[in-house]
Amino acid sequence: MTVITKVVQNCGRRPQIVANPTLKESEEDKDAYRRPPPDPSCLVKRPPVVTVMGHVDHGKTTLLDALRHTNVVASEFGGITQHIGAFSVKLSSGNQVTFLDTPGHAAFSSMRERGANVTDIVVLVVAADDGVMDQTKESIKYARQANVPIVVAINKIDRPGADVEMTKDALLANGIQLEDRGGDTIAVPISALKRIGLEALVESIVLQAELLEVSADPKGPVEGVVVECQADLNRGILSTLLIQRGTLKKGAWLVAGTAYGKIKGMLNDQRSSIETASPATPVEVFGWKDMPSVGDLVLEVESEKRAREVVEYRQKKLELEKMKDDLKAIKEKEDEHMKEYGEILKQRREIGWFHVRYALAKKRRELTKKDVEFEAPRVSIVVKGDVEGSIEAILNIISSYYSNECELDLIHFGVGPVTDNDVKLAEPYNGIIYAFNVTVPTSVSSTAASSNVQIRLHNVIYKMFDDLKEEINSKMPPKDEEQILGQADVIQEFVITEGKKKIPVAGCRCTKGILKKDAQYRLKRGEEYIFDGKLTSMRHLKNEVDQIKKDVDCGLRLSDTQIRVQHGDVLECYQLVKVPQKVDWDPGF
Repeated sequence: MTVITKVVQNCGRRPQIVANPTLKESEEDKDAYRRPPPDPSCLVKRPPVVTVMGHVDHGKTTLLDALRHTNVVASEFGGITQHIGAFSVKLSSGNQVTFLDTPGHAAFSSMRERGANVTDIVVLVVAADDGVMDQTKESIKYARQANVPIVVAINKIDRPGADVEMTKDALLANGIQLEDRGGDTIAVPISALKRIGLEALVESIVLQAELLEVSADPKGPVEGVVVECQADLNRGILSTLLIQRGTLKKGAWLVAGTAYGKIKGMLNDQRSSIETASPATPVEVFGWKDMPSVGDLVLEVESEKRAREVVEYRQKKLELEKMKDDLKAIKEKEDEHMKEYGEILKQRREIGWFHVRYALAKKRRELTKKDVEFEAPRVSIVVKGDVEGSIEAILNIISSYYSNECELDLIHFGVGPVTDNDVKLAEPYNGIIYAFNVTVPTSVSSTAASSNVQIRLHNVIYKMFDDLKEEINSKMPPKDEEQILGQADVIQEFVITEGKKKIPVAGCRCTKGILKKDAQYRLKRGEEYIFDGKLTSMRHLKNEVDQIKKDVDCGLRLSDTQIRVQHGDVLECYQLVKVPQKVDWDPGF
């Protein structure tokens, strides 16, 4: 039995011996790939895919509601979109369009980027009363990177303070060349709430789609992309797919990244069961064995055997890549160790092994003492989210955290409702479970209560991080802050005799606040501080007192008798008070 096996068993785990992942260069490539481009004669017209992008609260979801005659925005927590929504909309013109509604909040930049990469047209929504904001600029950048045309919808023109021309100028300053400014980008003033200008916007979208001549091959194995993923207690893993080629049918075997599954059911954006999904159709499917990652390429394969073969091949490739990275890290660590060991050997030869051993022991004691003297407080968390896109956004924000005063420890994260296992993971670390847009079964709540594990439910991302910041602030040690109590001007120096010693005394007048005997004092001469310390005596006339009020003369004796005061010096009286610390972390909201 190897040492590593014993270590694993002592940790309470069961070791599993697996074969070394080897992938010979001559081994057959068993991966699945996209088909070659189709023959133009096989292409048929398909609905355009239009991604709606822009800054938070500029009216993207309200615009979609107006186009599809729904009220999705009313059901969104905090009035902001926090997922990618995929909808198939039949416009009043009779044209079918697939819309992707992306979040405008700063936390969801990766979702906006994915939305731009799977679209034919980007509708950039800009509020006329707010102008071009940070996420507007980011959306412009992603649309350019994806090389897709932009149609600008200048929304909220009915609002007081709306300035369409100023908004157009701001867009021009960010590189959007509008038609009435000599460019080729269409801009349509609208009010999504009052349904003003929607027909003109629809005509612009349809015109742009006709110019692009969007088409696809509806035959053969399916190709698509994962738009969103989530875990459901009843149906298991659900994923929203956008079909790009072929026609998806029930019973098809799909591969996405290192996940595969057989499609047991499909739902359209109206939550109705459907049997087939053609190109440019958003569809929610269930039947996955594992959860795919958002943005993964989806490919249809002929059988379960082929799906397993593809996934095993991809997993083996990932393991080999990880091994290479691990070997590189091990080599760097080994080189660092050998360098340090070489220096110890050199010392050993020069001064003898006993002295080296003594020096190493002393170094270890100093490090241990340092660790004992200061151990940073820690906030340990488990994060559960409704969909993978939410988890991705949350993890991106958590990764931006850094503080020497308080550590943030992410114990575990995952998609789906809170489980007993999450509680077990959080308990040893006194961790907090943050549940974002997910439910907590009654049995799990009982387990958490008996284990003293807090479960905090949130459905708006910035409120969740406000809560987390407050928790971190509560763990941070208070810091010392100076509180100025008063100030005194030195009028004259007096020298008194105590025994054989001559001791200087500062004759002062309090000019601000009060002076306290037990406070700290700084002596300022010009722009330089020449003393910082305590008093040994404070007198008014001949009486020893504890404090002096404003405009009262006094004699102050500094603890350092070597300091000589002069007329015009200033004594500042202050005390150190403990104040709560706040973490210097900006999640970007």
